[in-house]
Amino acid sequence: MAEQKEADASQQHQEDGGIKRHEDTGEEAPAGVVQAAEQSEAAADSDTKPSTTTSDRHISIHTTLEGLEMLVDLNGAGRKSCPLCPEEKFKACYSHKLRRHLQNLHWKVYVESKGSRMCICHLPCRNPKPSLSGDQVSGRHMAHYHCVVCSVTIARKTDMVSHLKRHVNKGETEASYSGSSDVQFEEPTPSGQAYEILKELGTNVQLLPNHTTPQKSDTYFNRKMKTNRQLVFCSIAVLAEERNPLECLDAFGATGIMGLQWAKHLRNSVRVTITDISDTCVKMIKENCELNNIRVDGGSRGPRAPEKAGSETDTAPIATLEVAKMDANVIMHLRSFDYIHLDPFGTAVNYLDAAFRNVRNLGIISVTSTDTSSLYAKSPNVTLRHYSCHIVRTEYYKELAARMVVASVARAAARCNKGIEVLLAVALEHFVLVVVRVLRGPTQADESAKKLRKLVHCQWCEERVFLKLGNMVDDTLPCNCHGSLPGKTAVQLGPLWSGPLFNTGFLRRMLSAAVQHSMDDIQPLVKTLICESECTTLKSLVHGSSALTNQVECGVVIKTLQTGEDGGPADQSGKRKSGEESGNVVKKLKPDLSLDHPPFYYSIHRHSIRGMNMPKLNKFLQYLTEACFRVSRTHFDPTGVRTNATLQQFKSVLTKYSVPTCTNAGASTQTSVSAEKPIFQEDEEEEEEEEPASSSSSSSQQIRGASSHLRTEVYLWIRSRQQHHGGLHVQSPR
Repeated sequence: MAEQKEADASQQHQEDGGIKRHEDTGEEAPAGVVQAAEQSEAAADSDTKPSTTTSDRHISIHTTLEGLEMLVDLNGAGRKSCPLCPEEKFKACYSHKLRRHLQNLHWKVYVESKGSRMCICHLPCRNPKPSLSGDQVSGRHMAHYHCVVCSVTIARKTDMVSHLKRHVNKGETEASYSGSSDVQFEEPTPSGQAYEILKELGTNVQLLPNHTTPQKSDTYFNRKMKTNRQLVFCSIAVLAEERNPLECLDAFGATGIMGLQWAKHLRNSVRVTITDISDTCVKMIKENCELNNIRVDGGSRGPRAPEKAGSETDTAPIATLEVAKMDANVIMHLRSFDYIHLDPFGTAVNYLDAAFRNVRNLGIISVTSTDTSSLYAKSPNVTLRHYSCHIVRTEYYKELAARMVVASVARAAARCNKGIEVLLAVALEHFVLVVVRVLRGPTQADESAKKLRKLVHCQWCEERVFLKLGNMVDDTLPCNCHGSLPGKTAVQLGPLWSGPLFNTGFLRRMLSAAVQHSMDDIQPLVKTLICESECTTLKSLVHGSSALTNQVECGVVIKTLQTGEDGGPADQSGKRKSGEESGNVVKKLKPDLSLDHPPFYYSIHRHSIRGMNMPKLNKFLQYLTEACFRVSRTHFDPTGVRTNATLQQFKSVLTKYSVPTCTNAGASTQTSVSAEKPIFQEDEEEEEEEEPASSSSSSSQQIRGASSHLRTEVYLWIRSRQQHHGGLHVQSPR
């Protein structure tokens, strides 16, 4: 092998010398020498240019065993080394032994994807694990697989299979990572791969191949957060109507797509600042600015635009923004903003104090939390450490997470003598978004702090109520579980935010912004939020025009009023009202409006009765409305119902309109109904059938049915929960 390499090097040196000698003498070089030199230069150029063809794949990825054996000359004589193992792991051997090694170790230990085998690789492609002393040990390289789509190396086979499934679910193939021919980049990417160009809301961003893995990527981008980005965009568009220009901060830029969307669509209404602590992210944000024809503030010249034969306005930048390499806490302490968006990887509690330090009065802070394990009660110790809250898993866990994030935001604002007004709180599958308006002053801070209360939750029937000062736990809950069951059934959760989670006027303006910018994806969600904020159904929202016109925003505290006499038009200047006018507005809005908006919701499936067919959800909403209860659906749970009715009233209406399940089609109606009834109801049905035969049995049946009807509902749920909670023996109410 070494002799062959020396011969190739000497031949290349002779060819270069021959070309140079012919150039010096002015003679024409031989055709063979020139052709060999051109081939060597073409090979060198192909190594420097990034590509996604099969020739640029890792040497461990092959489609056939012959391709793997072609990595080394197995027909030649002498000892040969394995191309996928280092010398210290597999020493050089003869051809027959090396062939068995490639077949048994590398070819049979693989992960397959679309006809290609990713064989196991033992080369030092990954960084070696450090020893206990911190030194790099050369002999501790881990075996791994190379992804056929991106540049990720994964050690475990099961992890690689899951990684490939994520590529398939997102529609990512090898062809999706080819760079665009219309866009030229001065330098290749740090990983040597081609960029992927993605377009969202009319904004183009270039991404690295490993942008979906936050642990291994230089710039992280999540396609599933599109709903979050559109909701934040609508909120900033609403604030831009109140004050102009608007100082906005995207504290965690990554690829910069959120700040680019603000600058590209809102133009001169906003002054966008994008920050990130990573050099790679800052560089990519600037390149994405050039890609969207947006000028970076502070640059010597505008971005390069495609050469067109037209006027000078075709090459002029459409917007201007500022890109800074700075920690988020530092820039929020140094400068003041009207709108701040926090979207770190995980929890955002570490940045709330700095965000409220210099935010302007009546400004908006939006917080996105993605630590769903701690928010959804999967890691209660982390929840207590980050949010200082004690929670358990409940049927309304998503709203519990939203109120917990709002509570942490309210505490951070109170430390800076500021209050908050919650404009929007959304909890979807993988994130919790909270948008609040900042109100300066100790009075507003005190009002916000008073809304942080403990929640009393019954673990048996899941009834819940916010605890008031001076009340005992057992006397607070409206249910009777603590009296009919041994032991304590209630726990205290929180402290949580007990005020409203939505502002109807702000949501209506967000809906107008979504329609204006053609955001069809979030319009159904915003309509659901409007119905949820008013606690009305969608039908009443569409047909009730009088209620829509009367709701306005006014004064320092932005509230949704039910009548036009409670407040005047909205303050478009975005400034605090002075003198008696401001005090009168605060006094008008002094009553706690959180009592009007029912907190939490009930799941219709969770409280359904066994053996009974419950009504359709829309029909059930109509039945609750006919019973004079406020009712609406909720975005937190597709089967949830938000209503001001108690759990006992909720289940009574559900029981009233539920019908028995008919299991035997050939049996009579009375027999099928009695077969599906509980035990104590079967006795009542039997006594009703014997009524024509005996009048005394009829009278006893009526007395017994009246006495057992009072205990019917409690016994049903106790009996249904016995399967899940052992150790409790409940006697029949007969």
